[in-house]
Amino acid sequence: MVPMFDSYRFLDGVAKRVMQHWSSLRVATPIPWTPLAKPLSQCTLAIVSAAALASSDRPFDLQIERLDPWFSDPSYRVLPHSTTTGEVQSFHLHINPAFARQDLNSVMPLERLAELVASREVGDSAPSHYSYIGYTLRPKRLLQETVPAIVGRMRQEHVDAVLLVPV
Repeated sequence: MVPMFDSYRFLDGVAKRVMQHWSSLRVATPIPWTPLAKPLSQCTLAIVSAAALASSDRPFDLQIERLDPWFSDPSYRVLPHSTTTGEVQSFHLHINPAFARQDLNSVMPLERLAELVASREVGDSAPSHYSYIGYTLRPKRLLQETVPAIVGRMRQEHVDAVLLVPV
């Protein structure tokens, strides 16, 4: 049986050991936090999840990573704020997709966000939320193409704050 959280399970023995060692050498870097310009109760919030969530009609291409474990599909998917458990699947080789099937909020807390909006702790939910594969050892395309595209869409929807959901 394959362990549920083995991020390196698709690599052979030597490559797996090299990657585990390499990832342990990461140096912490400062996070460029930006303070909110207004109270959260007045902000429109979007969620970005690294769980590779997509509707079944447009899955992420997992073959990219199977052929090259250093790279993954750099695209993203847009999920409407009304998305519920059962409407999407997780196409991620490094997490257990059962969690998203059982409760979408475990990887994309849209219902929790709706509750925060209803209680006026958050101003509003953005119309669109985003998901990508949160695993790549070559993030160039993700950083140069995907992130700017997501940010551009958020600006069009006047998003003030983002909840990042790493998995």
